[in-house]
Amino acid sequence: MRLVQIAKGQERRVGLIDGEQVRLLDPQRGRDVYSLAMEAIKKGMTLSSVVENTMGNEAVDYPQLYQGTSPWKLLPSFDYPNEPARCVVSGTGLTHKASAENRAAMHKKSGAEMTDSTRMYRMGLDAGRPVEGEIGVQPEWFYKGNGSILRAHGETLTIPPYSWDGGEEPEVAGAYVIALDRSPCRVGLTMGNEFSDHRMEQRNYLYLAPSKLRNCSIGPELIVGETEFQNVPGTVAIRRDGNVLWSKEIWTGEKNMSHTVANLEHHHFKYEMHRRPGDAHVHFFGADAFSFGDGVELQQGDVMEVAFAEFGKSLQNPLNIDKSVDGLVKVRAL
Repeated sequence: MRLVQIAKGQERRVGLIDGEQVRLLDPQRGRDVYSLAMEAIKKGMTLSSVVENTMGNEAVDYPQLYQGTSPWKLLPSFDYPNEPARCVVSGTGLTHKASAENRAAMHKKSGAEMTDSTRMYRMGLDAGRPVEGEIGVQPEWFYKGNGSILRAHGETLTIPPYSWDGGEEPEVAGAYVIALDRSPCRVGLTMGNEFSDHRMEQRNYLYLAPSKLRNCSIGPELIVGETEFQNVPGTVAIRRDGNVLWSKEIWTGEKNMSHTVANLEHHHFKYEMHRRPGDAHVHFFGADAFSFGDGVELQQGDVMEVAFAEFGKSLQNPLNIDKSVDGLVKVRAL
């Protein structure tokens, strides 16, 4: 089952993908995925069943919606409506071999036998795939921000004036809600562009934390229900002036990762502060490749495209470079 979140003015709706149509859910009960997920937990039902019981009678043309010519517009495929601060956006790095190699190349020092990035990736290979019921090695983890940084398909991703660069990271992310008993529940999986500042990270690997504090995008579709996530092929591309400047085949899924999803989820939700009842989470699982690793420098108006066919229509976001002056932020005493 594939869902989208859409809006028209102040009105929000959830839609079910049905071929070239988006069948809208009931306008009273089907306004956002978060509420549907919490209803499913309360009633002891699957989210798919709640969606099926909440169908309305309206439909929207999906190609027009996707192309931005519909009165409705796409929203991020998952969020915490009206209170974005209650959505934690985070991720795990060094879970894919190509990404670890790119990171190692950025951080490698002359004469160094093995970088910390390579060592972290190999730790995952050795102990990141525990048998069911056991705990594996801890992965790298980073915080990106709260739900206010989430962008939808077609929206711009911005390099802020204090940033040194900006580039795409094509990934799959998990969407979660925390039940009232503090148990984490996976709502679904979605494509994402975990947009980051690679030049800042390249300068010094201790800058990884601030290099991740950027906007990012997810969607357009959220895959709910039983989802096979073992061997997922995709592509990532950069388009400039309508032409493909750079593209690469990418792979994700557990067969291509040094950690199981269950291990990544455990090490995210083991912290009690990440199990606050009612909160939402979006957690990125890591990238296989990105253009910065091949020496591509993005320019104003470039379009970043992430495509995993099994996850629906591709995620496309144009780049905006904020060229305003990076002013000093002053703090006043009270």
